[in-house]
Amino acid sequence: MPIVTLTSDFGWKDYYLPMIKGAILCKHPQTNIVDISHDIPNYDIVQAAFIFKNCWQSFPPGTIHLISVNDYPEDTTKGFVAIAHEKHFFIGPDNGVFSLIFGEKPTAIYQLGIAPDARFPMAEVYANAVGHLASGKPVQEIGFAVKDLVQRITFTPVQGHSQIRGSVIHVDQYENVILNISKEIFEQVGQGREFSLFFKRHDPIRILSQYYQDVEVGEILCLFNSANLLEIAVNMGKASSLFGLKVEDTVQIDFRTT
Repeated sequence: MPIVTLTSDFGWKDYYLPMIKGAILCKHPQTNIVDISHDIPNYDIVQAAFIFKNCWQSFPPGTIHLISVNDYPEDTTKGFVAIAHEKHFFIGPDNGVFSLIFGEKPTAIYQLGIAPDARFPMAEVYANAVGHLASGKPVQEIGFAVKDLVQRITFTPVQGHSQIRGSVIHVDQYENVILNISKEIFEQVGQGREFSLFFKRHDPIRILSQYYQDVEVGEILCLFNSANLLEIAVNMGKASSLFGLKVEDTVQIDFRTT
């Protein structure tokens, strides 16, 4: 049974998601459909990329991943693509989301055709592509080979000798605040020095925790999460609403110089 994951901004109230699922099952009834998330903020490819890039490698080789967020690209000639990368397959709009997911450009990219009279074009495009791959047909026959994907630039931290300026890139279900500062960058700049993490008007955090329970219930902390990104959290609390932190807010880390 081929595995197909779905990530979208459709939510759960409307008929769009079941239409796509039904169209896929009509093409390949044995498909095992796995929902990653359908609560992506509308049109937000940055949030879609963040959630998806941190989980797709947990699935077995051969998995088909469908991403349906902001499905109407600015350049309508680009449309939709199918990608083969690291023994997985990816299908979705060529709107920049894949440039945010992959560290390096995939070499196997195929543009998918769109029927001009389709009632719900993306359902038809996605179902045809999934059915093609789920049936074991060669990926080379799925569409026209192209060299490039639409590129999008995401926020990256600014690094200095003793400072990192970063930003909030995600707030999770528990209102933990995830920053775009990786453990690698933190250690590269910090070199084991003492640090102060500044945000809003709150007193700086100066201790790096390993677990949420390292502090008392209701106390603030920072740690590196399962994605190796720095996170501001409150043990058993909601850091985002408590401190007014939201996506794109800036933070600053100063490392001791003497």
